[in-house]
Amino acid sequence: MQNISKEDYLSTIFRNLNPEGKIKPGLIAGKLSISSAAVTDMLRKLSAEGYIIYERYKGIALTSEGENYARNMVRRHRIWEVFLNKVVGMPWDKVHEEANRLEHSSSDDLINRLEVMLDFPEYDPHGDPIPSRDGKMPKIKRQKPLSELEEGESGRVIRVNDSDENFLGYISKLGIMLKENIVIKKKIMFDESLEVSIKGKSWNISSKLAQNIFVEVKRD
Repeated sequence: MQNISKEDYLSTIFRNLNPEGKIKPGLIAGKLSISSAAVTDMLRKLSAEGYIIYERYKGIALTSEGENYARNMVRRHRIWEVFLNKVVGMPWDKVHEEANRLEHSSSDDLINRLEVMLDFPEYDPHGDPIPSRDGKMPKIKRQKPLSELEEGESGRVIRVNDSDENFLGYISKLGIMLKENIVIKKKIMFDESLEVSIKGKSWNISSKLAQNIFVEVKRD
């Protein structure tokens, strides 16, 4: 059985809260690829330790202590991802798992020193925001999934979901990277797939893939 730590749970909750600040147990199970029973057991423990507010059928919310703890773990993880990508030279589809291991064994002092060395990065290699040492989040640009663009529209990639190594490796082969512009040439209604243009080359991508690529929305 996969060993999932409380840090992994809290980080997953923090990253996937809905606009009301809550998350369903089923989503946690899906994100961590574990059983609902295992999630329920850990949620009870986290509630007893004061990290979450857990009421069945009402969703899970972080307490202030839980939010601070989770934010710090997310900060550690994303700073390590920047270091591994920018300094070590690891591709963006390989840094997530390495950062998962490193975040647990790092002191706050080391993370703060890495942050200075990296010139205070605001976003990780996948476009996710990095909390500052005092807990502030950088300004989030308006964005929407590539799947929501209409035919003829284009968008600049500013974030991609980072949890699936195969997904990241595949879109890299298509030339999809941060800051890359993607044009929607055609939307196929039958399966909601897209024909897109990237650097002048055309590709067909699935709806599921397009839902995990986020592009900047221009302000009026």
